[in-house]
Amino acid sequence: MKNLFLALCLGTFSASAQHMGHSMPGMNMPADTTKPMPGMDHSKMDHSQMGHGKMNHDQMPMGSMSHTLSRNLPMNRNGSGTAWMPDQTPMYAYMKHGDDGWMYMLHYSVFLRHTHQNFTNTARRGYASRFDAPNWAMGMAQRTVGKRGLFTAKLMMSLDPLTVTNGGYPLLFQTGESYRGQPLVDRQHPHDLFSELSVSYAHAISRDIDAYIYVGYPGEPALGAPAFMHRISSFNISDAPLSHHWIDATHITFGVATAGFRYKWAKVEVSSFTGREPDEYRYNFDKPRFDSYSYRLSVNPSPGLALQVSQGLIKSPEESGANHGDVRRTTASLLHSKVLSGGDHYLTSSLIWGNNNHDGVSENAYLAETSLQLGKLALYGRYENVTKSLAELVLPAAGDAEKALVNVDNLTLGSNWRLVRHANTDLVVGAQLTASMPNGELRPIYGNMPLSGQLYLRLTPALMVMR
Repeated sequence: MKNLFLALCLGTFSASAQHMGHSMPGMNMPADTTKPMPGMDHSKMDHSQMGHGKMNHDQMPMGSMSHTLSRNLPMNRNGSGTAWMPDQTPMYAYMKHGDDGWMYMLHYSVFLRHTHQNFTNTARRGYASRFDAPNWAMGMAQRTVGKRGLFTAKLMMSLDPLTVTNGGYPLLFQTGESYRGQPLVDRQHPHDLFSELSVSYAHAISRDIDAYIYVGYPGEPALGAPAFMHRISSFNISDAPLSHHWIDATHITFGVATAGFRYKWAKVEVSSFTGREPDEYRYNFDKPRFDSYSYRLSVNPSPGLALQVSQGLIKSPEESGANHGDVRRTTASLLHSKVLSGGDHYLTSSLIWGNNNHDGVSENAYLAETSLQLGKLALYGRYENVTKSLAELVLPAAGDAEKALVNVDNLTLGSNWRLVRHANTDLVVGAQLTASMPNGELRPIYGNMPLSGQLYLRLTPALMVMR
């Protein structure tokens, strides 16, 4: 399976790199320019002909790549699952136009890093130091169907079970999922080998109206903002957010079906999915149950903004520990992208809130992250405030541990520099530092202000260029 995955990625990479010089039908861009395109610049587009964020499907040639769920929206709006990003979102990917009318795209990210958790408190809980390599890759194939239809297939895979192990990687104060029958604490669980295998069909009723269906095994339901790996604001951060299981943990769901409807710049969608999170056996396909549901309203009021509110009832998400009962999750988010002068200069940010309500306990998580790209240099940060129970942290309490709540504030600041751009591939070197600020109950266990850091190399496709 490992060899199959590597062959798929390398084969697609090779084919894509060979075709990067080919023009993309329907995008009307000069073939020889090398100016990076961090998203469609709507300030220079003729909106009288297109309307906000729309492409005329009657004029779009066969084989043009659009949004995965609309022939009339830009591909930059693609998020994880069926979520929306801002239209000005930069894209790091390889693209290939097949002679058979298919369009192919490949995204991936590989971090080769040394992480050092709680290095200021080597005798306290959560101290860890090691080398590992969080990674993921996603391939997408798309083609038009008739005059109004659009079919898309996506495959996302990860070698995390090998490169960070089934027990996950060290991450101070992280909780969620289990390993060998025990809840994972101060560790981030790995992605499954198959993290998405989905198909979708969208039908353009008119330029302003789309209806679509999306089915994944695994896939992502209509719940929350785009997952952290796909948010451009967290593009430079290898760690999952501590709020992962409050805002976007359902991005790998073994069994999901979503129906959606778009009218102009807004859409509504509903999902039925499996509530139980993936088990510790990362190479298999878990049993689909379709015992949970969610609904989401998304609005993109301008090319630089994407907003959503969503809620879901998740049936018994955890196998053990806290949250092994039903959870009602509510989320809201605002994503922003702004193309600055100078080609690959842009600013992207996210504000996300998530709430888990279970067994009469309400837990909130707040996340703010931003990334400033200035050519080869990137500056980025993430701030979180997360409420967790002592039960989630597997700590004793005087009373009910699930109702004994504690707060953790986390601030990550980092920077990286692009060393090489070759064959439409980027290699960057970076470093980041995380300061954790737990409340008084946690300080005797973790220390007053635990510091964690990492040094890394990151390999990704280059920013997509105009053609």
